Formats: sequence, structure tokens, C-alpha cells
Amino acid sequence: MSRTVVIAGVGAGLGESLARTFIDEGCQVGLFARSASYLESLSADLGDDALAVPIDITDPDQITAGFERVRDEFGPIDVLVNHASGGAWKGTREITHEEFQHALAVGPAGGLACSQEAVDDMLAGDGGTIIFTGATSAVRGREGAVGFSAAKFAVRGLAESMARELGPEGIHVAHVVIDGQIHPSGAADTADRDAESYLDPDEIAKSYWHLIEQDRSAWTLELDLRPHVEAF
Repeated sequence: MSRTVVIAGVGAGLGESLARTFIDEGCQVGLFARSASYLESLSADLGDDALAVPIDITDPDQITAGFERVRDEFGPIDVLVNHASGGAWKGTREITHEEFQHALAVGPAGGLACSQEAVDDMLAGDGGTIIFTGATSAVRGREGAVGFSAAKFAVRGLAESMARELGPEGIHVAHVVIDGQIHPSGAADTADRDAESYLDPDEIAKSYWHLIEQDRSAWTLELDLRPHVEAF
């Protein structure tokens, strides 16, 4: 079954792995990010089933225009992955008001705006899937990262609230806790590190696909992913 997917916040690593996995599964994918040059290069590599849509996820008007481009090219939205995040890695006394507001604008506010664009398509069709990418900081605040932690906590609450509202309408909303570091594929310094301490982005992407394929009788609300060497 072909699906139209939007990945909001695509970069090298997990975002790219998600795009490749979804296309391998027969989907057509809209790629949202600020870097036009990166998106154009990735889209060309992925082929005709990928569409580069350079936008600023903090601008609702750009989000609306981006979804219209995807609909014009591929049709109504079936799957949305809210993958964008931002936040200065600063503590209570160092972070500025503008930096804190930006973290909220990218994560929860951007995720809500993208979800609002996708939901009507899903309700008009046979339902759909919305996945939020979370982090350890979504369940346990990180020292020296008040903006990032606050935004990730907010994203988790947004996902849970949406799941309870939209689940009965046939829309599966899930939150994925990425509890660990994702393997920086191609990085020069990984040879000296223990590869088993990293999450493989391609394997994470398979877990996202499993969420999309789940039967409605057994939907996952929150999925925790971590390397096997980490303590639970």
C-alpha cells in the first residue's frame, strides 16, 4: 500500500534513514528542512518518490505551503513524522529568552502546526499515523539544557493528548523516546568508540515503520529505544 509521508525535520542520520526506509516500503515522501542544498541533494539521491521542501518549521505559513506542495505532488497525507527539534545547550542562567522560545517554536509549536495540516487529510481518508521523535530529555530533564528539555517534555505531552483525542478517529499518534546517542554514520571518530553504545539509525527507522504498520487493535502510544548495553 502506497502512502504519502511528510518528515518534518530531515537531516543526516535518523531523518535520512527514515526517508530511505519509507521509500523502500513504497511510500512517497515530502522532506522538510531549512537547508535547501542538503534537501535537493538527498531528494536527487532518493529519486522520484522524494520531494525536497525547504521550509522553516517555526513559520506556520511556510508549513501550510509545504504541505500543499506535497499534496500537489503525491496526494493527501497518510503519515507525518514530527522529527524537528532545537534548543541551545545552555543552563538556567545562560539561556536567553529568544533561545528558549526558539526551542519551543521548533519542537511543540512546529509539531502542532504540522499535525494540524495533516489531520484533516487523515480524517477524510482511512486514518493515518503521526509520530513524534522524543529523547531521554522528554522523560528526564538534562542538566545544562533547559530549553531542549522543556521542549521535549512539551512534545511528549502534546503527543499523549493528541493520541487520546485522535485515536478514536482512526489516527495513531505515537511518541518515540530515543534513549541514547544515534550512530553518526560516516563520522571519522567513530572507529575509536564502542559501536554497541550507539543506536543504529536504520534500525530505529524500522521501528518507526512498525508503528505505521500496527493493527488498530494494538497501537503503541510510547516506544522506548536504547542500545542493549544501556541499563533499563
